[in-house]
This record gives sequence, C-alpha cells and structure tokens, in this order.
Amino acid sequence: NSTGSCLYEVAYGDGSYTVGDFATETLTLGDSAPVSNVAIGCGHDNEGLFVGAAGLLALGGGPLSFPSQISATSFSYCLVDRDSPSSSTLQFGDAEQPAVTAPLLRSPRTNTFYYVGLSGISVGGQALSIPSSAFAMDDAGSGGVIVDSGTAVTRLQSGAYAALREAFVQGTQSLPRASGISLFDTCYDLAGRQSVQVPAVALRFEGGGELKLPAKNYLIPVDGAGTYCLAFAGTSGAVSIIGNVQQQGVRVSFDTAKNTVGFTTDKC
Repeated sequence: NSTGSCLYEVAYGDGSYTVGDFATETLTLGDSAPVSNVAIGCGHDNEGLFVGAAGLLALGGGPLSFPSQISATSFSYCLVDRDSPSSSTLQFGDAEQPAVTAPLLRSPRTNTFYYVGLSGISVGGQALSIPSSAFAMDDAGSGGVIVDSGTAVTRLQSGAYAALREAFVQGTQSLPRASGISLFDTCYDLAGRQSVQVPAVALRFEGGGELKLPAKNYLIPVDGAGTYCLAFAGTSGAVSIIGNVQQQGVRVSFDTAKNTVGFTTDKC
C-alpha cells in the first residue's frame, strides 16, 4: 500500500476472518532458540470466533504455516479433556511411535488440509455397512476426510452418519431419549445416573489401524440438566471432518516426510 506495507486477508470456513499487515517477526516457543523471520499477520480487523484468543498458529500444510516455515516435517498436539484444568500440548519434531497410524493424503485442490485414509467405522465392535466412496477423495481432490483441530464435532456424509446413528440407537434402547439440541439429533436424558453403558465406537483406517474412542469423546453433555448427545453430525458437503471432540485426550501426530497421521490415547 501507500505506506510500503503488505496487506493480508484470510477467511475461515465458519465465517471468521482477519485482515491486517503482513510482516516478519521473531518467535520463541518454550525454552527453544528463537526463530527469526517468521512471516505472520498482524491483525487489525479480526471478526468472528476469535473471542479470548491472542492469535492463531497456522499448522496446516501450506507454505506459510508455522511447521513449513521452520522446516518441521513432523508435529503433534494433544487436546486435553474439555473439563480438564491442565493445558493442552504442542510438540514439533519427532515423537515416539504412535499407537495407531493411518495414511496422510493430500488433495490436489488445496495443500492446507491433512486428509486421512479412513476406511470405516464400527459400533459395538461391528463394522458399519458404509460404502468406501463415503470416505474417498476423487482424482480431482473432492471428498475425503480431514483431521481438523478447529472443528468441534465430527461431520460425516449423510449416509455414513445415518448408519452410525442407527447402530448407536440400537445399542442404547434402554436409555431414555431426549429432544435434539442444535446440530445434535440423538440425545438422552441421563439425569441422576452415575454411569451408563453405551456401544463402543471406533474409527478404522486404511492399513488396518483402529482408533477406539472413549465414550466421553462421542457422548457429551450439552446442558446442566443431564442431557447427553451423540457428538457426531451429518454434512451435505463433500468433505468429512474428524473434529476435536473426538480427538480430546489423544495425541494426534502428522509426519509429512512419512505421509502418516498418528493417534495415541492418554498421551497429553
């Protein structure tokens, strides 16, 4: 512009956006050595769901993400349970071998998102009858499944979600139902109950890996009155998303050199 500075504008899928000056800065993480000349956006107009955040750390696969700028080919994070007083952690560089690995896929349409080779879902130990096309990415880069720390609830293609919901409802017939809330259509009135039995839910990946989700990662409280809902939802969009409710308490690692996504429970 007329003052010699570069402007940037970034918009996000939820409608949030940030506009400001594009600059370079020296950043320091923990006790590590400072990293100079990191390109950042100095936001002057930040609108949307940024309330309470000091900023955004870009972890995607594009050239301006933080891992790309510091030439980190691997990083991992672990999001603690939503009711935990502890802090979540973020680690750059090689970590221990994850318990479950899956193929890391890339779309020719965008280099930002990390796509994972999801092959199926099981409920109560039984694989759901879901066509592979529900999770597949075509040659043009449409479809597929991404792992996203910025999306709360896992979104599945409508047919895949319907199969999951039906199997879960079949396994919870003894529990009293409640009305749906917001995007959740499968809810239960668990007021006064100390514990309940629900079907196990697991994500199955290409290569044979399986991530068994703790029940608190898919049956979540939605009010203070004892209403719990199945924390999955359908989507009419082409892309399915593994969200952060399903990731809580799991160390999620990305290795762009080995093209793998890793999952290890209880490693925060």
